[in-house]
Amino acid sequence: MASYVPHTEAEVASMLAGLGLNSIDDLFGVVPEALRLAAGDLQLPAGLPEADVAGEMARLAASNRTGQELVCFAGGGAYDHDVPAVTRALAGRSEFVTSYTPYQAEVAQGVLQALFEYQTLVARLAGLPAANASVYDGASALVEAVNLATAATGRRSAWVSAGLNPRWRQVLATLTAGRETEIHDVALEGGVTAWHQARALGHTAPAALVLACPNYLGCIDPLAPAVKLADELGALVISVFDPVAAGLLRTPGEQGASVAVAEGQPLGTPLQFGGPYLGMMAVSKDHVRRLPGRLVGRTVDTEGRAAYVTTLRAREQDIRRERASSNICTNETLVAVTAMVQLAWLGTCGLRELALRCARGTRYLREGLLSLPGVEPLVDAPVVREFAVCLPVAPEVVVDKMAEEGFLAGLPVEAGGREGLLIAVTEKRTKAEMDAYVAAMEKVAN
Repeated sequence: MASYVPHTEAEVASMLAGLGLNSIDDLFGVVPEALRLAAGDLQLPAGLPEADVAGEMARLAASNRTGQELVCFAGGGAYDHDVPAVTRALAGRSEFVTSYTPYQAEVAQGVLQALFEYQTLVARLAGLPAANASVYDGASALVEAVNLATAATGRRSAWVSAGLNPRWRQVLATLTAGRETEIHDVALEGGVTAWHQARALGHTAPAALVLACPNYLGCIDPLAPAVKLADELGALVISVFDPVAAGLLRTPGEQGASVAVAEGQPLGTPLQFGGPYLGMMAVSKDHVRRLPGRLVGRTVDTEGRAAYVTTLRAREQDIRRERASSNICTNETLVAVTAMVQLAWLGTCGLRELALRCARGTRYLREGLLSLPGVEPLVDAPVVREFAVCLPVAPEVVVDKMAEEGFLAGLPVEAGGREGLLIAVTEKRTKAEMDAYVAAMEKVAN
């Protein structure tokens, strides 16, 4: 222990005396015996020179087959979009990469302005008047949105569409459990949320109705029924939206949502084994003071020049303490700046063109797959850039066999008691790749 712990023997003895213990073993005595490592259990190999370790790590890493080696048609919340050189160059500037918490506005005007621009672009995407300077990822943004709704309404439950990403649903269940917030699922019918069935569940009025559009199966799940029901119940509508599909679809705010959240990974962040990602969050004017995390505002300095500051901090947990609805303390500044650069580079027309290319590719590939024997839609609702199909072979088997053909084929999903494969198309996928994918699928699925 002495080799790795900076405390002296006297300091350790003082600590143990203060705790009324005789040894370090006593300190960890609360850990069940079955969970403890005995001497020699690790069976570590002998040390190696640095170059040999690097070579071994490279050998192990080579066993992974990534989206750079396989043609990626997987989605389900993480997408293989193009990251142009301008986004990499600007977001990778040292001023952004090394920036720290911008609480001293006088020395952080650059990053504060970038975050203000990010907030503006997210608010426009969401069709709502205010956005924060990001949270950790899309799933945690949803948790923050539900916390906001419970604080705003005084209620302790949320009705959640079964079309929500199942991993987001797991995060929501975990992080709301400590707040004793009840989460009730609302089933899908034909790929869209059956809100008309929600009342029959017999639950008390919720703080929020949560749905995704497009949902996890890629279907366009209309907000209107949820908004109508929420108005009757006095609840908020939380919309999970796709920042790329936003180039084609009406904004959550236009459709009546009070809160909109999204995963910002498609905006300039490549696939990289699960992170870092970006939680985007926007709200109606009534809920600005409940926004979690950082909020950057524009003001003027003593000489009348534009200046940027963190603002409305009285809503934060470090000041409101037990009355705060969130305990989030930081954000994803660099990933948010990357998304800002990507959105600014694309512009309104560019984002629309990006979404159109994804939608056209989705339609082309879907029609090609449905022409194969035994392949049929998992659900019938309209889709944008992701879709699910039923195959003659188990989807897990298809994924493994398609990898041998050079494709990351998609993700196994289930709906209505049937199994299927969820397939995503981005602007990176060419007609030749899609034709080859259909040909490979015909080979492995029959």
